[in-house]
Amino acid sequence: MKASLKTLANTVTNTTAGLDTLPVRLAIGIVFMVHGAQKLFAWFGGYGLEGTAGWMASIGIEPGLLMATLAGSAEFFGGLALVVGLLVRPAALVLAVTMLVAIFTVHFENGLFMSNNGYEYALALFVASLGLALRGAGSLSLDALLQSKLAK
Repeated sequence: MKASLKTLANTVTNTTAGLDTLPVRLAIGIVFMVHGAQKLFAWFGGYGLEGTAGWMASIGIEPGLLMATLAGSAEFFGGLALVVGLLVRPAALVLAVTMLVAIFTVHFENGLFMSNNGYEYALALFVASLGLALRGAGSLSLDALLQSKLAK
């Protein structure tokens, strides 16, 4: 593998050893996947891409279809990356940014509490995503497996 490609692969799969991230990765990965599936595929009681796009456009997030596709894809595929432990740092960073957008475009004006459609849940997902972006996937992950192969 060329040196620059190997450096890039090392950077995006870099992880800190340990099992501490595993429950966080699995829990928020599943939550993100389900939320993304609601937006993209109308699974789990969601409105699907068209419904989500219409809602986003109605609250001023335009173009609605593009924004719904980006948000749904970030959540579904980013969540999947967290669950399998592949490219966790970049996926978690994208998810953290997605949660910041949700906090400030949808929830912030409603205050902290979820009972008022506030930002507490999005904030918790943001913090967990940020932690994974900083720490990496951990020992039981495809990132760790790739790191061990790249080290040889």
